[in-house]
Amino acid sequence: MPSELAELERGRAAYAGGAWRDAFEALSSADRAAPLAPEDLELLARAGYMLGRDDDYVDGLERAHRAHLDAGDVPPAVRCAFWIGHNMLFRGDQARASGWFARAERLLEGESDCVERGYLLIPVWLMQLAEGDSDAACETAAEAAAIGERFGDADLTWIARDEQGRALIQQGRIREGLGLVDEVLVAATAGELSPIMTGIVYCNTIAFCQAAYELRHAREWTEALTGWCERQPEMVAHNGLCLVHRAEIMQLQGAWSDALAEARRAAERFTDGVLNQLACGKAHYREGEVHRLRGEFGPAEDAYRQASRCGFEPQPGLALLRLAQDEGEKAAAAIRRAVGETTRPLGRAALLPAYVEIMLAVEEQDRARAGSEELDEIAEAQASDALRAMSAHARGAVSLAEGDAQEALVALRRAAEIWQRLGAPYESARARVLVGVACETLGDVDATTLEMEAARGVFAELGAAPDLARTGAEPAAGAGAGSHGLTGRELEVLRLVAAGRSNRAIAEELVISEHTVARHLQNIFAKLGVSSRTAAGAFAFEHDLV
Repeated sequence: MPSELAELERGRAAYAGGAWRDAFEALSSADRAAPLAPEDLELLARAGYMLGRDDDYVDGLERAHRAHLDAGDVPPAVRCAFWIGHNMLFRGDQARASGWFARAERLLEGESDCVERGYLLIPVWLMQLAEGDSDAACETAAEAAAIGERFGDADLTWIARDEQGRALIQQGRIREGLGLVDEVLVAATAGELSPIMTGIVYCNTIAFCQAAYELRHAREWTEALTGWCERQPEMVAHNGLCLVHRAEIMQLQGAWSDALAEARRAAERFTDGVLNQLACGKAHYREGEVHRLRGEFGPAEDAYRQASRCGFEPQPGLALLRLAQDEGEKAAAAIRRAVGETTRPLGRAALLPAYVEIMLAVEEQDRARAGSEELDEIAEAQASDALRAMSAHARGAVSLAEGDAQEALVALRRAAEIWQRLGAPYESARARVLVGVACETLGDVDATTLEMEAARGVFAELGAAPDLARTGAEPAAGAGAGSHGLTGRELEVLRLVAAGRSNRAIAEELVISEHTVARHLQNIFAKLGVSSRTAAGAFAFEHDLV
């Protein structure tokens, strides 16, 4: 008996100190010697959760649920039933989740008012959000927060306020929503929440801040989550998502090698537990993105396929990969499909920049213009700096393709400035390339040179090989040594330019539009580092391209 009590006390102390492995082992040892009381079974279950042992988590909660009922303690039994249902829900086991939630509701029918009624509002607002009814979700979360406050339950109060924030952000009430979110961050970092709820709040909030393109908030929350994870080296449950979030922020900031390493760690090391399994697809997708931007097309395709196997949509990255591989029709079909089946504005915003880029590449300018206008509307409604930069870039690219360099220049400079302010060097450099093209069209050769040089410097530092090739810094992957990074079609256009043909004549001979000829010329000038038709023709003669 003394040894059993010692193991029990050791398990409780380890749990209180966040030593999850020691807690699980000690409590399991005590349980083998004599069945644990329901409260200690809950500690054993939660330690299992933090170690990513979801089956042990559910088993412990089921035993605690029955023990509470045997003792006539209905509210804690209901709490266990809720958490079992919650875990089943995120595993994708809808039937069992619904069954446990229904059991919890039935058990509460004869009970007086208690905080557990507030917990059972969580699946209600999750369903409302899934159905796109953010107004109803906001009201439900507010009701749950009031219950949490009435009973002094910090977990319920703050998860409900966090979800209120998400609903408000989805409604376009950004300032109100972020105000609630920021308040939740204070509670989480102050240690006011239980370990499981702390992890859920961190991961949920980062996910919906990123979905709403509130990058500064996502960055701050990710830094807080990273610190929390580092203080618990034995924790498994939330580490995978933490690494993915870190990889996303690192990629944005231009630390591509670090981003790739974090994504690989998430995909290879943290696969236990429902949250880590959800993170695997995101991790593989992030790997694909970094490989694509580096011009490592084979590894990029493998990573996108892995993401798809994990149930994660590999768009728009895979479509952009196809475009980089000169498979424009495949790219167009893929991105049209993805946009066509996505209905929510923020979901569409994630696809529309690639949609605009690909539609311009395959000469569907009406579709590109429509996509750009829709992105403008979403950015206006959300009032997010990142969305404003995305929409400005798309609008500028469309205006440039339509021949309005002045309008394009205004939008593209705005995009470059916002991305620079957000600490996103790659996105800013891409915008500056188009600024340079617009300046060249307007006859400002010096500005063109400065913008291109600045962009090339960023691409070289990041290792963005395809972008370097497109701006003439090195031959494109697979291009012949004497092609100077030009595609076959661009070489055809260059030879006709060198022969003195006008854009109209080139368009007629190659059976393409004048807008497409102009776009090819923009690419040619950028790759060759020239700023006029005369200079391009001279370059062609000097380097035996005609």
